[in-house]
Amino acid sequence: MAIISFFVGHWYLSLFCQTFFLHRYAAHRMFSMSKFWEKYFYFLTFISQGSSFLSPYVYGALHRLHHIYADKEGDPHSPKFSKNIFDMMWKTRKIYNDILNNNFKVDAKYLKELPNWKFMERFGDNLWVRMAWGVFYSLYYIYFATEWWMYLLLPMHYIMGPIHGAVINWFAHKIGYTNYKVSDTSKNMMNIDLLMLGEGLHNNHHSHASSPNFAKKWWEFDPAYPIIKIMSWLHIIKMRKQGIDLTETPAKQEKVV
Repeated sequence: MAIISFFVGHWYLSLFCQTFFLHRYAAHRMFSMSKFWEKYFYFLTFISQGSSFLSPYVYGALHRLHHIYADKEGDPHSPKFSKNIFDMMWKTRKIYNDILNNNFKVDAKYLKELPNWKFMERFGDNLWVRMAWGVFYSLYYIYFATEWWMYLLLPMHYIMGPIHGAVINWFAHKIGYTNYKVSDTSKNMMNIDLLMLGEGLHNNHHSHASSPNFAKKWWEFDPAYPIIKIMSWLHIIKMRKQGIDLTETPAKQEKVV
């Protein structure tokens, strides 16, 4: 029971930070928050993602490029240009590291308002810190695991953040239904998305990129949206009428030699 609870807790806390902070806040700026709360969620993202901590700055830049170049050359993680999900994950990792290390020039207009807490960016990406998280996950399993099959879940903890991204960026462009005609292959994986906290309503999101509620039809449900509304009522965040505009003509991106 301790292992399953730990896995489920890690899955959903990490996923919430990804959809709420990295995706809807950092990439799209669907709402605003004070510097205190921004650093709070930066730290919570570090705690929840652990060894697979994703830089909000780089994630935001990557995701904006995904919208601008969706399923076209320049999309950092389109299934259209990958043989399988693992190939796509590897390519995304390379572009992620290139942006992180300033080896990939992203047009300045795609970096607008991205959060960038340099200390936490460096600390979360530190190899020894990532390894320490891995050791923690492993020791937890050694102490609490009671069946051999439980260890099959352990590798997922090491790369929890990229797994969440890969599930949506691969399968939500492969399977599901569409509500809106868009210029890419985005689909809604499920109408009530309890597994991915609303991220699976991908076609809706690509059609309404600035909307904080990914559910658009009466039969759909985005579990993250009620939490966002509660945070707004508590004045933790402030809803915005317009997020970052991702509908403009793409600019050419260049690899820095």
